[in-house]
Amino acid sequence: MYDTLSLVSLLKTKKISHQELLAECMKSIVAQNEQLNALVHYDQTAYVAQLQQTDWQNLPFAGLPIPLKILGHVKKGWSASASSILFKDEKASMTSHFVHRLETLGFIPFGQTNAPEFGFKNVTDPQLYGVSKNPWHTAYSPGGSSGGAAAAVASGMFSIATASDGGGSIRIPASFSGLIGLKPSRGVMPVGPGDYRSWQGASVSFAMTRSMRDTETLFYLLRDKENQSPYQAPWTEWQHHQAAPHKKRKIGFFIDSPIGNRVSEDAKRVMKRTIDLLVQQGHEVEEVSYPIDGKALMQAYYRMNGADTAAMFESIEQQMGRPLTMKDMELMTWGIYQSGKRMRASQYVASLHVWDQAAVSMEAFFQDYDVLLSPSATTTAPKLATDLQSDAIREQLHAIQTLPFSQTEEVVYNMFEKSLHLTPYTQLANLTGQPAISLPMGVAENGLPLGVQLQSAKGREDLLFQLGYELENEGAFQFLHPTKQLEVTRS
Repeated sequence: MYDTLSLVSLLKTKKISHQELLAECMKSIVAQNEQLNALVHYDQTAYVAQLQQTDWQNLPFAGLPIPLKILGHVKKGWSASASSILFKDEKASMTSHFVHRLETLGFIPFGQTNAPEFGFKNVTDPQLYGVSKNPWHTAYSPGGSSGGAAAAVASGMFSIATASDGGGSIRIPASFSGLIGLKPSRGVMPVGPGDYRSWQGASVSFAMTRSMRDTETLFYLLRDKENQSPYQAPWTEWQHHQAAPHKKRKIGFFIDSPIGNRVSEDAKRVMKRTIDLLVQQGHEVEEVSYPIDGKALMQAYYRMNGADTAAMFESIEQQMGRPLTMKDMELMTWGIYQSGKRMRASQYVASLHVWDQAAVSMEAFFQDYDVLLSPSATTTAPKLATDLQSDAIREQLHAIQTLPFSQTEEVVYNMFEKSLHLTPYTQLANLTGQPAISLPMGVAENGLPLGVQLQSAKGREDLLFQLGYELENEGAFQFLHPTKQLEVTRS
């Protein structure tokens, strides 16, 4: 299949029409979506209507269809369910700044992709919409929380899809589904209106992509400085539009899990292949120790999650004029909510201090190294049938309302433990605000893809793009469907 810029070129040169592109898109959706459950809504009539009102010929993305993640990427009049039972009938009263920015660049929204309830999982199986499946093998998950977006792109339904990342929710499905997944620096992507500090700035919007030039071009066209945003990207981000090609970089790498669990031989093999390729490109690559206390960092992450969830639901209770119950949400969501309700303000503030110290430590690390390399995940995607909790944990979640905060924290940590063992690498960049990218660098013995993660200092996406291009040009990326590219000038 073609990457996004190739499709744009075909449209602008009139080698294909929007009607022909739409027909191919619908053909792919009809053939695959019932099985994959990537899209939860789509409307070709709405797409055609907006296309007719758009001066697409003069816009960078030429009226190309793009599906929106059902969580956070809202368009006025469309579902704003957040994949939640509570908001299953909710419609958006306004269009988010992120979606509006996409539209001004010439994308036209086409449907909405599946996600777990409120984005709390690294798999996509909301009770509201059902399970999304991995196009590589439908017995496996495409990951989460941007799992529907990943399935839509990996399967070839679309060349690109919006996604968001609050703890790895772009990079995890990119690794599990064989795609490129960039989590930009905090403060560089459009935010609002209404929600300007999603998960205290940990959550950042971007997209699932299939080529480095799509990734880079979209990044530089989307990035924006919003004075009303509490988070602002450092000026270095605006000064480095493009890294010097093939400049030698100093790269630190680690393979061991930050929380001490086992890393698969497949992940180690893909890392070795990546390291060998980077050395062949002339880069200095050396092993380093993980610079943060991984378990303490995750505890601080869960505290933020709980406090923000409690604040959200308490606001909803005031609006609805009634207390929320376990029946209003999935059991995992209920557990996070109840733990957050029992947290003291001082404990919440202390958790944010852990974030800040981690950011200080990582910026110090990037004084000595240009990039940090690690696996994106310890192994490939889990099977759909994998139980990532247990009956004992579910019993504790049912009783969590009666427990003191210290015990609720233990329940929440145990609730996430099996999931975290799969993906312990990605959360660091969210808490420090630094950019990170997952690249599709290998296929495991079970036939499923695996990614590696590159992380850099705040505002240095250009370093990630440089190394990504070098690996892509080596033919190292592994996609389910080969990506075709027309000769389109790199941004």
